[in-house]
Amino acid sequence: MNAATITLTTPLELNIELTDEQFFQLCQNNRDLQFERTATGELIIMPPTGSETSNRNIDLSYQLQGWSRQNNLGKAFDSSGGFKLPNGAERSPDASWVSIERWNALTSEQQNKFAPLCPDFVVELRSPSDSLEKLRSKMREYIENGARLGWLIDRQNRRVEIYRSNQEVEIISSPTHLSGEEVLPGFVLDLQYIL
Repeated sequence: MNAATITLTTPLELNIELTDEQFFQLCQNNRDLQFERTATGELIIMPPTGSETSNRNIDLSYQLQGWSRQNNLGKAFDSSGGFKLPNGAERSPDASWVSIERWNALTSEQQNKFAPLCPDFVVELRSPSDSLEKLRSKMREYIENGARLGWLIDRQNRRVEIYRSNQEVEIISSPTHLSGEEVLPGFVLDLQYIL
C-alpha cells in the first residue's frame, strides 16, 4: 500500500469527535505537529513554527524556567505542554507556569497527560502566520478558565497585551522588560531577544 501525501492549509480546524485518550494518543503519535481542541471539541492542527519564532520562544521558555528553578514556587512549561482547561478545551500555551500547590494536587497520571487545569500564567508569542484575533480569544479563554496573568507578545506590532483576571487588557508598546507581578514574584522577562 502506497502512502498518499495530502496538502492541508494550516492551521486546520476540524470537527472530529475524539475521547480524551484518543486525543492524547493523536498528539503522542504526531509529535511533528501541534494539536489543540476547543471547548466545543473542534480539533486545531498547527504546523511547527518558523525558525525565528522558535528561537524567540526558546529564549522565553529559558528565562521562565531559570526563574522557576531558582525559587521552586511552581513548574514551568514550554509550548509542547498541554492542559485541559475547566471549559473542556485542550490548549498548549507557548510558555506557562503552574504554582507548586496546584501541581502537587494532581495525581501522577494527571501530571503525565494533559494536566486538568489552567496554568496560573500563560504566554502566547505571535508568529507571522497567527491571527491576532484568535490569539486574543485564546488569551481571554485562559483568563476565564483561571489564569491569573497572561502575556500576548505581538512581535509584528512591537507590543505586549497583558491579561489579568478581573481587569481590562493593558497594551504596552515596545517594552524592554515585563514583570511577573505577584503571580511570578521577582520574575522579569527581558524582551531583548523576544520582541
